[in-house]
Amino acid sequence: MQEYTYSSLNKIFNNPVFLSAVFSWFITQFIKTLIIMLKPVQMPLRYYISILLWRTGGMPSSHSAMVSALATAIGFREGFNTSLFIAVCGYGMLVVRDAVGVRRSSGMQARALNKMGFELQEKFGINYKPVKEISGHSFSEVLIGIIIGFFIALAFSIL
Repeated sequence: MQEYTYSSLNKIFNNPVFLSAVFSWFITQFIKTLIIMLKPVQMPLRYYISILLWRTGGMPSSHSAMVSALATAIGFREGFNTSLFIAVCGYGMLVVRDAVGVRRSSGMQARALNKMGFELQEKFGINYKPVKEISGHSFSEVLIGIIIGFFIALAFSIL
């Protein structure tokens, strides 16, 4: 069993691949929070903190930024013709496809189901418990996330 020391943990936290992934996720979540804060509707502070730390969906896509940063940083560190880079690109395509396709479709279906459920509740007095609405991403949200992730990884890789 491998023993983790301060030195080995320090290497992880100073690794450009790790830093690229974490910073791309955090920066995109921060941008997303700022965009929502600029809207005219004011929300409680805990709502903005939940967006910053946890919530998905919206502009830009933190999922896409993170996988883009991972692939870019691994490409620079390990080489763009390595199996690891190809594997991370494949993983990235799955994440992006899920964000744009499956999660977005699921969210739209959940919204439609909730609308029908509330209408039935109002019309017939049926007790309806809404399903969770997952927000996926539009193509532009994913594209901006990919671009942000690429440039953050580029900065960590060559600076």
